[in-house]
Amino acid sequence: MSPIKIPKWVRLMKLKRPEFVRQESWRYVRLKPNWRRPRGKDSKMRLQRSGWPPLVKVGYRTPKKYRGLHPSGYKEVLVYRPEDLLGLDPEIHAVRIAGSVGMRKRMMIVEEAERLGLKILNPPITAKPAEEEVEVVEAEEAEKPEAEELKEEEEKIEEVEAVKPEEVEEGGGVNAGEA
Repeated sequence: MSPIKIPKWVRLMKLKRPEFVRQESWRYVRLKPNWRRPRGKDSKMRLQRSGWPPLVKVGYRTPKKYRGLHPSGYKEVLVYRPEDLLGLDPEIHAVRIAGSVGMRKRMMIVEEAERLGLKILNPPITAKPAEEEVEVVEAEEAEKPEAEELKEEEEKIEEVEAVKPEEVEEGGGVNAGEA
């Protein structure tokens, strides 16, 4: 059994679902946009008038088969320690390592997950200094010709500026024969 393939229409349904906001939360700073059901006697939102935000309804819900799945189709499991990986099925479950887990325990969880064949949704970033140095050296070499070109342009501008005062005559900069 492989991860569940989420149909395109379910993904589109999730994208089209409106963002449900609390009534008049856009009007008052003290009201957060967290959903609260409008209960007022004359509430336009409760009466579902056009131009007012939509109410939460059961029709917006995702089908049960696809509810709570990661976009990859796996069921997401939050893991705090290596023992939490026991009993997980690699064909159904994907692992997300909790943010509060330190690097040492994170590496232990990764090793155990690889041994069990589980997919990790947020693998730790391991730095490889040899590859990074090569990239930096290539980037620096690519930047050097640009810097040399700029220096050459600046030198040309300085030469032109140095020549201009010599060419200008005392009569206001215009030869009598040219005017």
